[in-house]
Amino acid sequence: MSTATTPAPTSTAAPASTLTVHKLGGRLGAVVTGVRLGGDLDPETVGAIRSALLAHKVVFFRDQDHLDEEAHEAFGRLLGTPVAHPTVPSADGRYSFPIDSDHGGRANQWHTDVTFVPAYPAFSILRAVVVPPYGGNTLWANTATAYENLPEPLRRLADGLRAVHSNAYDYAALRPDAVPEQLARFRDVFASTKFLTEHPVVRVHPETGERTLLLGNFVQRISGLTGADSRALVELFQSHVERPENTVRWQWRTGDVAIWDNRATQHYGVDDSDEHDRKLRRVTIDGDVPVGVDGRASELIEPASVPDPAFGIASGASASGPAA
Repeated sequence: MSTATTPAPTSTAAPASTLTVHKLGGRLGAVVTGVRLGGDLDPETVGAIRSALLAHKVVFFRDQDHLDEEAHEAFGRLLGTPVAHPTVPSADGRYSFPIDSDHGGRANQWHTDVTFVPAYPAFSILRAVVVPPYGGNTLWANTATAYENLPEPLRRLADGLRAVHSNAYDYAALRPDAVPEQLARFRDVFASTKFLTEHPVVRVHPETGERTLLLGNFVQRISGLTGADSRALVELFQSHVERPENTVRWQWRTGDVAIWDNRATQHYGVDDSDEHDRKLRRVTIDGDVPVGVDGRASELIEPASVPDPAFGIASGASASGPAA
C-alpha cells in the first residue's frame, strides 16, 4: 500500500548560481545582483550572501520593491534572530524599525549600532521606502582595515584599551537645531533606560577572526583615563576609521536594501536633503558579546539587571540608535 506524501515547497528565489557580486571600493562595499530577497531563499543563496557580507562588510541590492514588513523580517531570519530595540517599543510587535527624517532619522554622526549594550547586533538590514530627490546618502567605514592600517605602536596601544559606551549622550549638543519635541523624544524614549557597557577598543570578529576597532558616537570615555586624555585617544583612533579611503558611500533609490556587518563597520547617515522625506526600515540581527585581544569579554555596567529579558541584552543584541 502506497502512502501519499506532501511535496516539499519549492523556492521561487533565484539559485546562488545566478548571484553575482560587484565590488564597489578597495576596502569595503559590493553590489549583489541576480537575487530576489525574501524568506524563501535556498540555503546556498543565503550562504553566498553571507559570504559576500563577511568579505565586503556592506552589500547592496537594487530593485527589491516587492519587500514589505513581513518579507523583510522573513529574510532577516535567514541570517539569524531578529531583535528589538532596547528602549523604543514597537507599535505593532514587529522587528522592522522605522528610521524616518521626521522622527530622529537625521544623524550626521559615525556610529556602530547599539554598542551601549554588551551583545550589540551582528547584522543590520536596511530597506529604502521613501528617498529624497537629493541628498540623504549613507556612508560606511571598515573598522577592520582601520585597525589593520594603524602603525604598529598604535595597534599595540589599542589592543590594551577598553571604552565605556552609553546611550545617554548629549543629544542637544549633537543636534543644536533640534526642536523641543525631538529633545523630549530622545529623553523619554531613546534614553529612558540608561545603559553603560565597557567594551574592548579592539574586538576579535567571531566569524572572520579579524581585529576591528570598536568605537563610534556611543563611546563615552576610555576606561581609566582623564577626560582630556580619553578624548584625544578616541579622536585619534576614530580618525583612522573615518579616512575617505576606508569608506564607501551609497546613494539610495526606493527599493534598495543594504546589509552590513555591524561588528566590522561604522556608518553615517548624511543629513543634507533639507526638509524632504526620507523613510527607511531596518531589521537587526542578534549579535554576540565581543571579546578583546586578551580574551576578556565586554561587561554591562548599568543597569544592574536587564529591564526586559525579551531584549536579549544579557546574551544577545538590540537594535538601532542614531539613523543610518
